[in-house]
Amino acid sequence: MGDLTQPNSGPARLRELIAGDAVVVAPGAYDALSARLVEQAGFDAVYMTGYGATASLLGRPDVGLLSMTEMADQARRFVSAVEVPVIADADNGYGGPLNVVRTVREYAAAGVAALHIEDQVVPKKCGHMEGKRVIPRTEMVEKVHAMVEGRGGHDVLLIARSDARAPEGLDSALERVGAYRDAGADLIFVDALQDWSEAVAFGEAFPDVPKVINFVEGGKTPFPDVAQLGEMGFRLMFSSLTALLAATGAIQTRLAALRDATAPQPEPPLAFDAFNEVVGLADAQALEARVAVAR
Repeated sequence: MGDLTQPNSGPARLRELIAGDAVVVAPGAYDALSARLVEQAGFDAVYMTGYGATASLLGRPDVGLLSMTEMADQARRFVSAVEVPVIADADNGYGGPLNVVRTVREYAAAGVAALHIEDQVVPKKCGHMEGKRVIPRTEMVEKVHAMVEGRGGHDVLLIARSDARAPEGLDSALERVGAYRDAGADLIFVDALQDWSEAVAFGEAFPDVPKVINFVEGGKTPFPDVAQLGEMGFRLMFSSLTALLAATGAIQTRLAALRDATAPQPEPPLAFDAFNEVVGLADAQALEARVAVAR
């Protein structure tokens, strides 16, 4: 579990994980606290969801409202909070190729293990929303080249995502990610697959290429057969909004009870002392004791 003195394991650990035969499930987190909860639940990686970042920082939907620097700062908070690798959403790179170069450099400097950039137009939308539009394939290929350039001497993994399934169809999306792989992406990602047969088609089209799949409750893609994903060469699975939806629903329920002042108040699902354990109060106190000047 991350503490105040241990560094994040970063790209090297993620490369070890995806070198195996099983898919790595990386639940989405929306802030540093939920990232810690993902780690404490025993997952090997955490995903910084763009929707979650927008919701937690602005209280607004994922429609391209956050800037690159805001997202990179959020990623830095995640990396400081946990020891497991952090995989971060970098939207559409926040501009043209030069912007993409800077985006990769800033995310790498923040310590993320991997980031993904998509081929949506500006402003982008959550991948499981309606009305998405994509840029020409050649333009995204230039962005992937820029990702490689931006990585430089860093070891950060580069994920190229296509959102073309809805506007152009599955065949076009597969052609696109093939071109992105050829341009230098380490992993490829078609978001918002609409049924299991499309996941199988993606796997069969690129059997030896590391792939990413994304599950969103209520979204386009049904919950997959995780074991079979590994057999088909998928190496990362995001469950982007699991924590965000669970937390929001739980908060709404508790606040509704608090608003009814006549009702007996329920016991909190987590006691104050237990919460202090979650956020590492004992580690902070131990560190303070080690560095404190004798009084």
